[in-house]
Amino acid sequence: MANFDIKEHEDFYYNEQGYKVFTEKFHLKRGYCCKSGCRHCPYGYDKKTDTFIKIKKNK
Repeated sequence: MANFDIKEHEDFYYNEQGYKVFTEKFHLKRGYCCKSGCRHCPYGYDKKTDTFIKIKKNK
């Protein structure tokens, strides 16, 4: 894992089942996709197809 401090509510939160869920901000800090199919993946990875999909961001 990355060598930086992670903060609850900023970099992760706990879901209803008690699992730690990393935020988009955390993934961007880490700097790469782990290909785990993360809920907030900013890299557009689709675990079902093992591909990256383009994500359109509104500016």
